[in-house]
Amino acid sequence: MSFKLSLVKTAIKWTPKKLISWVANIILKDIAEVTELSFDLDARTSYVQIQLVGESETIDVWLEDFAIISNEDSYKLVIKQARSNRIWLGNILSRIIKKEWDIPVPSQMASQFEFVAELFKAETPEQKAS
Repeated sequence: MSFKLSLVKTAIKWTPKKLISWVANIILKDIAEVTELSFDLDARTSYVQIQLVGESETIDVWLEDFAIISNEDSYKLVIKQARSNRIWLGNILSRIIKKEWDIPVPSQMASQFEFVAELFKAETPEQKAS
C-alpha cells in the first residue's frame, strides 16, 4: 500500500462522524437529516440512519462487503450485502446487490478516480467475484 493511500485511510478513520453528518445534513437540508452514521473502510461496512422530513420513524441502511473493481479503463461498484429496516427499501436493495454497476468517470477526473478505485478496491476473491 502506498504512503498516500495509507494516509488517506487514516484520515478517513480519524474524521469525526459529527463532521460528516454535519456536511451531509447541509446537503440534505429540507429533505432529511442524518441521525447516525458509521463507516469502516477496512471491514467494508457502512451504516446510516436517516430521518426524512415529515416522517416519524427513521430509515436504517446497512451496506456490507462493497468494493470498486477496475478493469483497464472501466470501473464497477459491487455491493455484496445491503439491508434496511423498511421493507420497500430492502426490496430495492435486494435488486442491486451482487451485481456490478458501471461507474461513469469523466475524462478530466480519470487520474483522481484511479486513486479512489485503489482506496475501495476489492481485496478478497469474494469481493472480486460477482
